[in-house]
Amino acid sequence: MKSAIYPGTFDPMTYGHLDIIKRAANIFDEVVVSVLDNKEKTPLFSVDERVNILKEATKELPNVKIESFGGLLSDYCKEKNIYVVVRGLRAVTDFEYELQMSQMNRKLSDNKLDTVYFNTSLKYSYLSSSSVKQIAQFGGDLTDFVPEFVALKLYSLYGQNK
Repeated sequence: MKSAIYPGTFDPMTYGHLDIIKRAANIFDEVVVSVLDNKEKTPLFSVDERVNILKEATKELPNVKIESFGGLLSDYCKEKNIYVVVRGLRAVTDFEYELQMSQMNRKLSDNKLDTVYFNTSLKYSYLSSSSVKQIAQFGGDLTDFVPEFVALKLYSLYGQNK
């Protein structure tokens, strides 16, 4: 069985993330979407909330599993015995960062860990979790950016009545 890990903060999960998950699920036998518990960041949603959001959004994808992890991605992949990482690229600036991370992860895994990049679908090339949070904060329409249940959670957190 060929498995891959798609790690990220997913705060919040967007249609761009979901697009990458679906595309990876069409290629790999199993995709483990792993929510990073990064103590240096202050996410809007807790790790458990992000895991639950992803579980709801991917419930119709039988080969997608949702988990969380902390620490080094290379250690987590070794623990899971999965040596393919999925990442999405929106722009050249994403590539520069992702290339550096990919090379570091490969080095930390004794050259066992490879990264597969998915170019973002054009309709999501502008989309980021940060922009979604800002739109929600001001009560903007999130219809094209996140599933309705995620939008409602965001509006609620920002005290918006939608």
